[in-house]
Amino acid sequence: MPIRAILTDIEGTTSSIAFVAETLFPYARARIDSFIAAHPAETAAVLDGIDAETLKRWIDEDRKEPALKTLQGMIWAEGYRSGELVGHVYPDAAEALRRWHAAGMVLAVFSSGSVAAQKLIFGHSSAGDLSPLFSGWFDLSTGPKREAASYRAIAAALGFAPAEILFLSDIAAETDAAAAAGFATRLIDREAGDSFADIAP
Repeated sequence: MPIRAILTDIEGTTSSIAFVAETLFPYARARIDSFIAAHPAETAAVLDGIDAETLKRWIDEDRKEPALKTLQGMIWAEGYRSGELVGHVYPDAAEALRRWHAAGMVLAVFSSGSVAAQKLIFGHSSAGDLSPLFSGWFDLSTGPKREAASYRAIAAALGFAPAEILFLSDIAAETDAAAAAGFATRLIDREAGDSFADIAP
């Protein structure tokens, strides 16, 4: 089947791992206490009794906890709005996303970061606002990234057969799971010099 849609990971794929690890995580960690104090009602609903020290430990451990991901997204939203944060997207990824969209490909994201955080990184990116290029946004509420069922659910949500979707990621366990669901896959190794430039589905 011809490829009609492209599903992409973010960290290590469209965007630098270092940006997430060295910019976004420390930015949120440094502001957890003040943000919770300034937004008691909104954060109480998200955290359900989880304290700031636990959240900081989860950041240090890179835990994929939904409450942490939601709170980080709220903190990052303020940073992007103020201009303190600019989302990193590799130039080759930005160019390819625009090219694929112009060619009629349906584009979607599947990341461990919350949908809100995904929209922020692409909406306030170093290449401008890329968010209108995407038709679908998926996070861990869809399911784990290393389980085939998650990719079958995404295919159903996008309205395509799995074989019509190309999944891009830097994690072999994720591309393996997508392949098990019937997706076409491409493993991206940025350290080895891989880019989006030669991907022509």
